[in-house]
Amino acid sequence: MAININNLPNSNQVKQKLDQQVQVKQQATQSAVSNEQVKSSGKDSVSLTPQAQQLNELRKKANEAPAIDQKKIDQLKKAIADGDYKVNPEKLAASIADFEFKLG
Repeated sequence: MAININNLPNSNQVKQKLDQQVQVKQQATQSAVSNEQVKSSGKDSVSLTPQAQQLNELRKKANEAPAIDQKKIDQLKKAIADGDYKVNPEKLAASIADFEFKLG
């Protein structure tokens, strides 16, 4: 005949109680780890320099630009070769200044 020291009617109840306590502790530990991850992830941040932002915008514009028009290129090459292509120096200077201003 076995003597039950804890006055519990069944050893399965003791095992279940211990299992429940272990589960509660595991859940508390997981919760603490999860809370710590949330707290530490809130501290992370990313900031882009103005140059990086400008580069990103230029990349977007380049991706949105239309494909090369080979027909127009051939026409310009022919006009240059024939001497028919005239450069307007004022328009060229204005375009260069506008380009520099946009980069600045």
